[in-house]
Amino acid sequence: MAAIRSFVRREPVLLIAVLAALISCVFVPPDAAYLDYMDFRTLALLFCLMTVVAGLRQAGLFSRLAHRLCENEKSVRMIGLVLVLLCFFSSMLITNDVALLTFVPFAVVVLGMADHKKELIHIVVLQTVAANLGSMLTPVGNPQNLYLYSCYNLSFGAFLHATLPFWLLSLVLVSVACLALSPAPLSLHLGEAPDFDARALRLYLALFLVCLLVVLRVLTWPVMLGVVVLLLLIFDRKILLEADFMLLLTFVAFFIFSGNLARIEAVDALLRRLLEGRVYLTSLLASQVISNVPAALLLSGFTRDARSLLLGVDIGGLGTPIASLASLISMKLYAHSDHAHTGRYLAEFTLVNLALLLLLSAAQQVL
Repeated sequence: MAAIRSFVRREPVLLIAVLAALISCVFVPPDAAYLDYMDFRTLALLFCLMTVVAGLRQAGLFSRLAHRLCENEKSVRMIGLVLVLLCFFSSMLITNDVALLTFVPFAVVVLGMADHKKELIHIVVLQTVAANLGSMLTPVGNPQNLYLYSCYNLSFGAFLHATLPFWLLSLVLVSVACLALSPAPLSLHLGEAPDFDARALRLYLALFLVCLLVVLRVLTWPVMLGVVVLLLLIFDRKILLEADFMLLLTFVAFFIFSGNLARIEAVDALLRRLLEGRVYLTSLLASQVISNVPAALLLSGFTRDARSLLLGVDIGGLGTPIASLASLISMKLYAHSDHAHTGRYLAEFTLVNLALLLLLSAAQQVL
């Protein structure tokens, strides 16, 4: 029972998705059409990107980068700015959750060494919003982007046209927010930069390029999947287990659920009426309750307004802690640090997220 309770706490979104899928199967019994629900390209890309980025992280690339960038900073404000912008820019390529898993623990260590733990809440909150907003720029920045890019068959140019203005505005807002950090001088000795595995780094950078070529539709996803799996089976088979299989199962369950809803005429008509002229607002509000990845999967089958849905779920990653599952990652990492004040963290998280949510939503009405 303890193991079951632990699983429920870890994977609530997966369990809700599976339950919703099973209920929908009562109304639309399983048949051959279920296969048409699956976006195998998105699933393959997610799997390959997760394993490749895990390999890059294991090779020591990100920790070495953080060390190099932080070692010469002499104030809390400047080192905070570096740590926040690391999350903002890296999330474009390695996803928001990996950016937080990599750089939030580094922030905890650095501020602990410098005896500036009181600034940790401010920096981790800003790292979280930076990762969620920085990841909106590219299709590989987060799972919902990757799915919507594939689902609507968007060109890379069209995708950037939708996201770039808000990404640039987010960069300005996050950078300005860092000015509120303490200008106190900081004495920090990080020691020698950590080594990285050059051989593994070359392998994973090459495989990352293969994934990007599929995103750009230069290669097909079966070729990518074959190349990635074959080379990892030869050189690093353990890394294949680093993929988030629970996330992949969540996608499958929501594919079944949304596919079945679309085949129930009354539900299909109701959702289309609900979304008409309100795609951005509906997707943003849905993200606050069920998280932005499920919101994208659920609503994409009922609207052709790709831009509004994309912006709704990306900006909708701000707000409540569950609006983006990456936010829960950083909150857990902070909660396990020494002298954590979870209540204060949640208060500041909510204040900063709501402020940015309102500003970016106002901009969405204009841009």
